[in-house]
Amino acid sequence: MTAGNNGADTPENDDPFAHLYRSEGGEGGSGSGVGAARQPGVPRTSYNQVRAVGERQYGNQQGPPAYNRPNPTYAAPETLPGNGGGDRTRPAPAYGQEPRKGRNGLLIGAVAVVAVVCIGIGVAMLTNSKDSTSDTADKSGPTAGDSVKPSDSPSTKPSPGQLPKDDAGALRLDGGATTAKDIPGARTASGSYVTNMNNPGAAATWTLDVPKSGDYTVFIGYGVPGKEANSTLTVNGNASPRPINMGNFANAADGDWAKGWTRTFSWIQLNKGTNTIKISCEQNNKCDFNLDQVWLKAGHVKN
Repeated sequence: MTAGNNGADTPENDDPFAHLYRSEGGEGGSGSGVGAARQPGVPRTSYNQVRAVGERQYGNQQGPPAYNRPNPTYAAPETLPGNGGGDRTRPAPAYGQEPRKGRNGLLIGAVAVVAVVCIGIGVAMLTNSKDSTSDTADKSGPTAGDSVKPSDSPSTKPSPGQLPKDDAGALRLDGGATTAKDIPGARTASGSYVTNMNNPGAAATWTLDVPKSGDYTVFIGYGVPGKEANSTLTVNGNASPRPINMGNFANAADGDWAKGWTRTFSWIQLNKGTNTIKISCEQNNKCDFNLDQVWLKAGHVKN
């Protein structure tokens, strides 16, 4: 068996599908085509004919095959209006990176905001400083160059923890009582004392404050001319039925006023706050005495 002859005597026997591409005339027929009768001993020729790509036609179609036709709906971006057609080579920014022009705009905006905030803070600080200076200037009070007058508060205001003590001349005087300095030995800083107490109705009234209600002892400094005396004690408007004993405790000679300075005391009750203590010459009192000081102690004491 040779090439082109595989033992079949006719192409029909050799290729069962030969009738599909052979003309109807067949062997010895009247049609033309590739279906001519095979001659014995002549190698068979291929029933396929090579054609150029796109040359084969199907039915009545004209023109190039579909895969070579241009797509009428597609157009390159550079051919669209407004794209300029010549900026195809500009590199795109890296991922996450804004274009340089956009970053510059953001940076300028941030700097402007910071500048506005700084200016606002500066204005606020300047305004507060001016207000503080104005408030300080409006406040009145002594400075290093000013002189401060001593307090005019009465001497009946004791220091904290101390009870009041006063010169008799600082008390309120009534009924002809007055001050003098003729007799030496008075225990006041100025040497003054209250005199003319031997007239009925003469009185010296002491107004004082105490921190709490309770028992107190009032001490009275006085002087007699070597003989006994007494007076009336009135506390907050209530006169005591027992007179104040003003004896010659200094043992001064008769008529010696300078040697007769001494002291006496009386137990009393006071209210918290302001109280009044009056030493007066009333009927039936022996009022030949002078007053130099009064002071107070807490509780019922003798010294």
